[in-house]
Amino acid sequence: METVILVIHLILALSIIGLVLVQRSSGGGLGIGGGGGMGDFASARGTANTLTKLTTYFAIAFFATSLTLGYMAGHRGDDGVLDAFENAVEAEIEVPVEATPVIEPEVPVGE
Repeated sequence: METVILVIHLILALSIIGLVLVQRSSGGGLGIGGGGGMGDFASARGTANTLTKLTTYFAIAFFATSLTLGYMAGHRGDDGVLDAFENAVEAEIEVPVEATPVIEPEVPVGE
């Protein structure tokens, strides 16, 4: 189930990117862009645009899949990636105490 939602999530992300790139610039950001100005920002033509509505619906679905994936990951019950990595590193580092030789330094006596 998680894989299906993840695939839908990725398709929505790519669709939103495509929709945003296809839309016409309104020219409001940083003074650059496709002209116009702020006059057509709140017009009926600008707000009722099909691409704008479609982008809104895809964005809502994207947030819904994001929240669903987050919920599913939080309630999975197994260790995360970092916990598994930490356990593997601890297993490699662990050396038995009796296997390490004890070397005593030679100290010259009374020279």
